[in-house]
Amino acid sequence: DVLDPERLIQCPLVKHHRIRARRFPYHLVKCKESNPEIAKKLATCPFNARHLVPQADLSDHITKCNDKAFMEQDVVSRSCEPPQDQRSSGSTWQAPPCDEDWET
Repeated sequence: DVLDPERLIQCPLVKHHRIRARRFPYHLVKCKESNPEIAKKLATCPFNARHLVPQADLSDHITKCNDKAFMEQDVVSRSCEPPQDQRSSGSTWQAPPCDEDWET
């Protein structure tokens, strides 16, 4: 199950690292710090920061990334919503008139 926080995921930096899904983001940060030479060769997917791929494969990954569909769907749904006007937020507060003249 993709949503199971207990499932094991293979680390993209060190192939023998197997991490529980719920700890994976923390592991990536630590593993990048521990393996800077490997981390330099990898690029982060713009749709999911958990996807680290070789820099040469990034454009191919972007076209095939499953998370791209979620991002595009979110953009489309937001563009269909009417823009929110700040004045329609319900607040009718107005600043009181100012009688002070700092120049005098």
